[in-house]
Amino acid sequence: MRVIAGQARGTRLETLPGTDVTRPTVDRVKEGMFSSVQFILPGAQVLDLFAGSGQLGIEALSRGAARCVFVDESREAVGIVTANLKAAGLYRQAVVANTSAEGFLAGTKDRFDLVLLDPPYRKGTVEKMLSQVGEICAQGAVVLAETERGAYLPEQAGCLVKKKQYQYGTVWVTRYEKEQEE
Repeated sequence: MRVIAGQARGTRLETLPGTDVTRPTVDRVKEGMFSSVQFILPGAQVLDLFAGSGQLGIEALSRGAARCVFVDESREAVGIVTANLKAAGLYRQAVVANTSAEGFLAGTKDRFDLVLLDPPYRKGTVEKMLSQVGEICAQGAVVLAETERGAYLPEQAGCLVKKKQYQYGTVWVTRYEKEQEE
């Protein structure tokens, strides 16, 4: 697994062994995700919820995001995220939180321009959390949710509206945007 573009391009990233804690996003899915948000990344505030190895947030930082908050409840995953950030030279632009996604969302006062959601598959986590995620989004924010093909995701969840769904084999990436307030 590696960073595929930007200032940390080519940096090898570590991951935890096995797929029960982390499931790395393959390069073609990652490239598709970041191509769809390339114009909002420069200077963006990013949240990598369910960070795992941190590869998605690190990719965002490498491509010009100003700051990324990485959240994972696994202490081992947080250690890997920290090591990967240091290897990529991006540690100063990051905050790493060892807490549950629900706890972080309930307690944060930050607002994010881009939220990356890649929770464990087959648990309905994205569907359950979308409304809460929308509450921490800045105006015009984008949420990219990676799920297994066939996962149910609503057309609207609170202030988030589904805009597009991309299919990569057995993986879906669904784009939500926060509706502008009138």
